[in-house]
Amino acid sequence: MRGRPDGSKKRLLTTFILVAAALLFLYLYFGSQNQGESALEYGSRSLRKLGSSYLGGDEESDLGNKQDEFKFGLDDGDGIVPKSFPVCDDRYSELIPCLDRNLIYQMRLKLDLSLMEHYERHCPLPERRFNCLIPPPTGYKVPIKWPKSRDEVWKANIPHTHLAHEKSDQNWMVVKGEKIIFPGGGTHFHYGADKYIKSLANMLNFSKDNMNNEGNLRTVLDVGCGVASFGGYLLSSDIIAMSLAPNDVHQNQIQFALERGIPAYLGVLGTKRLPYPSRSFELAHCSRCRIDWLQRDGILLLELDRLLRPGGYFAYSSPEAYAQDEEDLRIWKEMSALVERMCWKIAAKRNQTVIWVKPLTNDCYMERAPGTQPPLCRSNDDPDAVYGVNMEACITPYSEHDHASKGSGLAPWPARLTSPPPRLADFGYSRDMFEKDTELWRKRVENYWDLLSPKISANTIRNVMDMKANLGSFGAALANKDVWVMNVVPEDGPNTLKLIYDRGLIGSIHNWCEAYSIYPRTYDLLHASNVFSDIIERKGCSGEDLLIEIDRILRPTGFLIVRDKKPVIDFVKKYLAAIHWETVATADSTSESDGDDVVLIVQKKLWLTSESLRETD
Repeated sequence: MRGRPDGSKKRLLTTFILVAAALLFLYLYFGSQNQGESALEYGSRSLRKLGSSYLGGDEESDLGNKQDEFKFGLDDGDGIVPKSFPVCDDRYSELIPCLDRNLIYQMRLKLDLSLMEHYERHCPLPERRFNCLIPPPTGYKVPIKWPKSRDEVWKANIPHTHLAHEKSDQNWMVVKGEKIIFPGGGTHFHYGADKYIKSLANMLNFSKDNMNNEGNLRTVLDVGCGVASFGGYLLSSDIIAMSLAPNDVHQNQIQFALERGIPAYLGVLGTKRLPYPSRSFELAHCSRCRIDWLQRDGILLLELDRLLRPGGYFAYSSPEAYAQDEEDLRIWKEMSALVERMCWKIAAKRNQTVIWVKPLTNDCYMERAPGTQPPLCRSNDDPDAVYGVNMEACITPYSEHDHASKGSGLAPWPARLTSPPPRLADFGYSRDMFEKDTELWRKRVENYWDLLSPKISANTIRNVMDMKANLGSFGAALANKDVWVMNVVPEDGPNTLKLIYDRGLIGSIHNWCEAYSIYPRTYDLLHASNVFSDIIERKGCSGEDLLIEIDRILRPTGFLIVRDKKPVIDFVKKYLAAIHWETVATADSTSESDGDDVVLIVQKKLWLTSESLRETD
């Protein structure tokens, strides 16, 4: 009698094992499909249907049932083009792939937080990229147009109001109903950037207290810029500032700046050189930017020195410049000694602000006592090599030509826009070549605007990016329009970005095989001249990845102009429906200088996820 229970236990155990095996098989079978879906979205567990009322799409079309139609990578001619790309989860609506701290945690990167390495670029490998479209936030609206946008934006577009509360006593921003208002204040200039800017000009004895110094001060680097009101108010003086801040505890400050239509870039003074060439700025500015300028033998101040032109200024507004407590006095004493060894001199000092000026020649460097720190940089150091290059705690001396010229030799603005820059000779380019390039792009831009004219008015476009800027002539051709241009130069080509800065324009170095350091939905127009053929054919990178990145950067209703070979244009056209863009115009080459290039202009549609639509309703 005792053996029978044992037998039933064995049968029960056998049954349990069979059931478990079956369940495991089902889990592995269906789970593998879910894992494929997860790999596409990198953390997103669901692919959502796009709001059909915004896309005009099929109400029954479900992205989640179309996994077999997705193919990422280079199209070999036999690949299936997707009908729709998946949509990332709403929590990724502000994703910056190369500045994603979740990625840093997941990859267990060992970074030195004291050196700000966690705010520097760390890009995902191809298999960890988000191959999905970034959705706009709930209630997103087409941005307010410039110049009104300088002073107000839609709260729904950047639903972050913590800065309004945290900086309420400094007039950074104020929430008012559906909008966020920007009174023009800052940490140091509570009563307005315009008054502060005028006071700086007065300190320097500039004519009529105008900061542009009769056109001789054009490009500015604003470090730790907040919501970029300083840069925003400089624009009326024909000064363009690169407003720079990291994605830190004030993480949306650069997003606010760009939503306002003010030039800005996500970056940090950490361990890598900033992505700008040497001698790019007439003025660097830090208003209570909370940077330890004395760390690592003054390496961060020496990075500013690299970026300043001969005779350039550093305006520093901070307690160390005026406070009398023991710690501030110590910092001021050490900082004064450091800049003196760097051959900077005080141009003006008033109340809470000091302005230093950089020397015009190498004379002071040569007169320093042997062994003086910081040292001069090595003769083989290239001060214009910046992409992923570590900073050096050394002084960048001027070339023999610049030393003899006793200055940058640049014409005042606006003449410098079309005057051949002195550094043209560094590339072996002639004056005639420069002038022909300027005229060529003037005609091309005129043609672009003719093609765009049915879709745009005078204030439709504000934030523009030229993805492969060469000499900057595309941006120069837009000088008569109320826009600003971020001129991007490839990291592995001729570093013509210094010529672009010498023309009084701004830009950065970048590799388009990676994501750009900026928030989603920040540019109204992207111009891609031979960018796709460059990264696909020469670098072997994914054209689909670039399409998704462009979609991330582009504002809803924004435009992309592609100038490239016909196979590239055909490649882009294949994906228009999948990425929810529509053709505005196409045009064949009209002159011999165009070669066999074709122009395609497309517009990004405004769409919301079904979740966003439900929440908006």
